[in-house]
Amino acid sequence: MTELSSLWLPIFVSAVVVFIVSSVIHMVLPWHKGEYPKVPDEDKVMDALRPFNIPPGEYMTPRASSTKEMKAPEFKEKLNKGPVMILTVLPTGERGMGKYFILWFVYSLVVGLFAAYIASRALPVDAHYLQVFRFVGASAFMGYSFALWQMHIWYHKTFRSTFTATLDGLIYALFTAGVFGWLWPR
Repeated sequence: MTELSSLWLPIFVSAVVVFIVSSVIHMVLPWHKGEYPKVPDEDKVMDALRPFNIPPGEYMTPRASSTKEMKAPEFKEKLNKGPVMILTVLPTGERGMGKYFILWFVYSLVVGLFAAYIASRALPVDAHYLQVFRFVGASAFMGYSFALWQMHIWYHKTFRSTFTATLDGLIYALFTAGVFGWLWPR
């Protein structure tokens, strides 16, 4: 067993590395381009929705208020008539990236912290690089990727989007594992 407090450096450095790698993936590599296609007649759709002044949040339409309503012919007709949507509404206006970068970095710290906790319970000080890599890599991969598949299953995120985000998660996990293997206490 290794003291969790002795792993603050690999937790921090791995978060910095993941931040840099994710920036390169999203700004340089092409595999995320086209994940969100444009809505047909975008201007008309935006003009039609604007008067509702929908506050930022997550919405589903049609949305039944109860199981009883879900069975009603009127609700089934709405489903068949469509459109059936899960809609994320963001705040209006330009979005600065600073807040999102900070939240992403904090998330990466949390993934590193949990990976460190799991590895610290299983491995001693002076553990071999590959042992550290294996425990941290598997844990970090779970933190970066597993929940993506829930969104694919339940909310119809595209397979392409889910797969590429999972590939990103694998890359982040490999870098996290490499940093921990390198900086594991000796």
